[in-house]
Amino acid sequence: MSTAGAPRELWLVRHGETEWTATGKHTSRSDVPLTATGREQATSVGGVLAGRPFVTVLSSPLSRSVETCRLAGYGDRVETDDDLMEWDYGEYEGRTTAEIRAERPGWTVWAGSPGGVIDRATEGGGDAALFSHGHFLRILGATWMGLPPDGGRLLSLGTASLSILGYERETRVIRQWNRSCEVG
Repeated sequence: MSTAGAPRELWLVRHGETEWTATGKHTSRSDVPLTATGREQATSVGGVLAGRPFVTVLSSPLSRSVETCRLAGYGDRVETDDDLMEWDYGEYEGRTTAEIRAERPGWTVWAGSPGGVIDRATEGGGDAALFSHGHFLRILGATWMGLPPDGGRLLSLGTASLSILGYERETRVIRQWNRSCEVG
């Protein structure tokens, strides 16, 4: 596999805390805003990124990701991309895993995968920053390495965390995963 034209690294930033992430509710298409803590976390991400010059900056169009991007210092360059939206939980939106499993024992989110965003992110030929959501980014990390989408279950990801995907020669690798950028 050739890496010509591909970014050296993909920096993945999960959005900061929302009321629903703080209470364990599954959040996909609902546009739940950041909490005060989430805004502080997003600003801390900016401190870690320290103005790094990304060729491409993409974000989910949901406010929690766009605001995280803006507070991290990249709001003037960001392009939103629907492919970066969180997993669509359908009727499970706003419910916890325990609530869902009371009706459907053994339920898990690890099935299927949205596609296309890796190609868009790698078109620029330099580093790219993707601001998105927990399950989506975990699935992206797994598929980056050639694992099936359910390999994302092996990758924990906290709010306002930073992860970096890259290459070792032509092999896709995880350079860093789930670096906390939280305040304090």
